[in-house]
Amino acid sequence: MSAAGHAPTAADGVAVRARDVRKSYGARAILTGVSFDVLRGELLALLGPNGAGKTTTVEILEGYRRADGGSVSVLGLDPAKDGGALRHRIGLMLQEGGIDNRSTPREVLRLYAKFYRDPEDPDALLEAVDLGRAATTRYRRLSGGERQRLSLAVALLGRPELLVLDEPTAGMDPAAKQATRERIASLRAAGTTIMLTTHELGDVERLADHVAVLDRGRIVAYGTPAELTGAGAPRVRFRLSAALAEVDTPALAEAATGGQGPKARVTPAGAGHQYELEGLEAAPDPALVARLAAWCAERGLLITELRLGSASLEERYLELVGADAAAEAEGA
Repeated sequence: MSAAGHAPTAADGVAVRARDVRKSYGARAILTGVSFDVLRGELLALLGPNGAGKTTTVEILEGYRRADGGSVSVLGLDPAKDGGALRHRIGLMLQEGGIDNRSTPREVLRLYAKFYRDPEDPDALLEAVDLGRAATTRYRRLSGGERQRLSLAVALLGRPELLVLDEPTAGMDPAAKQATRERIASLRAAGTTIMLTTHELGDVERLADHVAVLDRGRIVAYGTPAELTGAGAPRVRFRLSAALAEVDTPALAEAATGGQGPKARVTPAGAGHQYELEGLEAAPDPALVARLAAWCAERGLLITELRLGSASLEERYLELVGADAAAEAEGA
């Protein structure tokens, strides 16, 4: 894992390259030196709390805003100078699409299809995103999930080489979310380069090749989902059949580590008698699990759930961006 935000790549395989990108609005610095690569055919998830600079980064990549410093290359072109040439090669799915409330999905796609040289068939695309039955429904009457699917269809209409997705599954029911994930996965498998911003970290773990975490205008971590979660300290999470007495937590930590982990501690980790053994000096092994189970068995405590390893992607994300992100996640 690297905080620099880019890994060594072959120049001809790079779809998006950002180097030391900076942007301020007046005295407020939004981006303070952002660098990353997106390889052709891969999916990069750009994560960060509200105000971290994600939207500004995407707007610079699409040519909507100019960076104050640094350099950007998108599909081999400068978006600030070559926006016209790039426009038909990039698909954008935004949370707020600016679609006329009186329009129907069929009207919207037929209109946008006129802007592309070789568009998808609008009616076939409506069926592909499960909007066939709502094709003649006015936009104002569409549900939030249907509006999201229409935004995805608009982004796909021009057969883009680069697809930028902003919260693509927001507002969707579980079935629509799964269908959208499958669509994104198939697009990636077919060679489409994808940049994804989302708060659905389960989607990131399922879909992303690399993850860049942006916080306060800079990239604080970059790597594969496995690299990011593996970079956390080793830990053991477990659920018991009954609560631990507070005085027992130091004894359990000492027993489980065999007295070899002076920094180890057991802390509550949620409702329902969940606990975490953290501060370990090495990854958990069979001996640790055996000592943990033996200590609990002697006291008549049943381990009803056990999880070994590093933090989940959500836990690592919150560790990286701090309490502000935790509050944001609770309110999302």
